[in-house]
Amino acid sequence: MSDWTRREFITKVSAAAALAAFPLDRAIAQGAVGASSRDRVIICNEDSNTLSVIDPNTNTVAATINLTSFDEDPRPPFRLVTGGVTPTHIAMVTKPLYHGAINIHGAAPSPDNKLLACTGRGTSNVYLIDLETMKVVGNTLNPQTNEQTNAERITSGVMVGREPHEPTFSRNGKEIWVTVRGENRIAILDTASAIKESQGAASRAVRLYVNCLNGPAQVWFSANGEIAFVVSQKASQLEVFDTNFGRDGFSRPKRRALLDLKAQDPFSFTPFQKTTPDGKELWLSHKLADAVSVWSVTQQPKLVDTVPLSKLARPNHVEFVENAKGKVVYASLARVDDGGPGGAASSQIAIVDRSAAPGSRKVVGNFFSQGREAHGMWTNPENTLLYIAHEQDELPDTPSAGQTVCTAFDVSDPLKPSFIAQILLGELTLPSGKLRNKKSINLVYVRPGARSQTA
Repeated sequence: MSDWTRREFITKVSAAAALAAFPLDRAIAQGAVGASSRDRVIICNEDSNTLSVIDPNTNTVAATINLTSFDEDPRPPFRLVTGGVTPTHIAMVTKPLYHGAINIHGAAPSPDNKLLACTGRGTSNVYLIDLETMKVVGNTLNPQTNEQTNAERITSGVMVGREPHEPTFSRNGKEIWVTVRGENRIAILDTASAIKESQGAASRAVRLYVNCLNGPAQVWFSANGEIAFVVSQKASQLEVFDTNFGRDGFSRPKRRALLDLKAQDPFSFTPFQKTTPDGKELWLSHKLADAVSVWSVTQQPKLVDTVPLSKLARPNHVEFVENAKGKVVYASLARVDDGGPGGAASSQIAIVDRSAAPGSRKVVGNFFSQGREAHGMWTNPENTLLYIAHEQDELPDTPSAGQTVCTAFDVSDPLKPSFIAQILLGELTLPSGKLRNKKSINLVYVRPGARSQTA
């Protein structure tokens, strides 16, 4: 105790004991490992058309980015005339196709963490966020602003097709690939043109469409960017494309293979995939099959592993943590279990030991996510912090009743995650009333200017 006074020691021990006794306490991380001053965690709140921006240094909501146009224009029918009555949540967040955003879902950062692409499933659009300013690209001052309207005009984004599900950037950052789930194809955007189109220029961002398997959910690229993998929520298949990037930096995709996943995914519902940090493996989550599978990232991808999870686990996303103390894969489970920390219902995160030999990977532990229906996950670049988004609000008679939450964990020891904080996403105050951030789906950890997971 040479560096602490007796009082400091007692204070720290007491604080640790209090946190252990009340694990749902919204604790501020003290000396959080691996968080830079510029770091931010971005969460897609599907049912409020907002993005929550969390500062991982304080584990508080630093800002909420508004993507809905409810308060933008005082002219009917754009503004709902309420007669002084605060509008319902659904009235505030659902707008016509040409005005506003509906069902903000997928999200991915650019390779340099300077741009975020997110999708509006209900508006057929991709929206771009400047991660330096945390502003929507294309938003302008509202010439009709008054005390009853937003100060900004909300961009209509870039239209790509019916029900875009997930976007991702090519490894060189020059393209954005978007799975258009409702049209069985992939929209490939020129990133520079997408910025211009979002800003109102007469620039067509979509370079080309590529037909693909039924119900495409997500694209992910090999580490060298030469292969694109496509998973589906309607077909038990994994589609593989050669990207064929030319000297101009743009792709000319050509189908290489269509792999059968019936043995791993008999229910045709594989919503998520990601390559390992070393680029050698591709991990897929099979939500209705309660399992994840592992494929080799080679010229001819082959099944490496199938890891069963618990009954009705319902895995959403996977995330990798690799540091001096371990090498694991986390799988977020949608299933909500009673009897979580503090007696509150909570989902769990499955821990798979990735250091085991291929063919022998298995779940070696679980930990409670400290929220209901765990979905998106992402780590900081140092692989010491993990953030988790949750779809469902917290139940009545719990410390965070009625709130959607994000949670933070110290994963310096990947096999023994340590709870840091439960972060309430709160509300966005609009002239028409308060819009509660709801149904958090995707989550990314960004450090503007640093190398991202898509690089």
